[in-house]
Amino acid sequence: MSLWEYANPRRFMALSGAVLPWVSVGAIAALVIGLGWGFFLTPDDFRQGSTVKIIYIHVPSAMVAINAWLMMLVTSLVWLIRRHHVSALAAKAAAPIGATMTLIALITGAIWGQPMWGTWWAWDPRLTSFLILFLFYLGYMALWAAIDNPDTAAELTSVLCIVGSVFAILSRYALVFWNQGLHQGASLSMDAEENVADVFYWPLLVSIAGFVGLFVMLVLIRTRTEVRSRRLKALLQRERMA
Repeated sequence: MSLWEYANPRRFMALSGAVLPWVSVGAIAALVIGLGWGFFLTPDDFRQGSTVKIIYIHVPSAMVAINAWLMMLVTSLVWLIRRHHVSALAAKAAAPIGATMTLIALITGAIWGQPMWGTWWAWDPRLTSFLILFLFYLGYMALWAAIDNPDTAAELTSVLCIVGSVFAILSRYALVFWNQGLHQGASLSMDAEENVADVFYWPLLVSIAGFVGLFVMLVLIRTRTEVRSRRLKALLQRERMA
């Protein structure tokens, strides 16, 4: 069976309906364990104090925010190349979730940064590119809402998604491109010396798994809603024409 067969709305609805309960249970369990472990069972940092515990929300939300846009890029390219409607609807469904995660990351970053840097905001390369990414999310959603024809909206938002992907990449690799700014290095890295201490590392991984699971769960729910909405509109159109 080809992977493309799941782009068929009927197959997608059947598969997502079977997977969704398992993803939901796993996501909720990982969130409860990760955040509970991180906030209540880990010690304060010797430099940052209890402020460090915001890492369990800030880092996962930032990672999901960036990768949500990259997921939208992939599904937008699938739409442009293969014209599979489910892929366009999945990108549309992911946008509000990615925007919310970006906003959470910006707010928690400001809360974390104020006692560390002495300011709520700095025009740091990563912070600036992240703010621009948030504006792209808003623009993407506004463009979908502004165009009545769904196929035209999917095409234009796909192009916007390709352009916005530049800022998603910059948000992830800003410290590599520009070796300056207040923002610290990555909390998770292939280089073990750059990782946070093990006492924070393991609950952080569980929290990240929870946020990723939450994203997948919400995308599936919203995409299923979009498919049902598309079907309902098609049925109403047929009734009017009959």
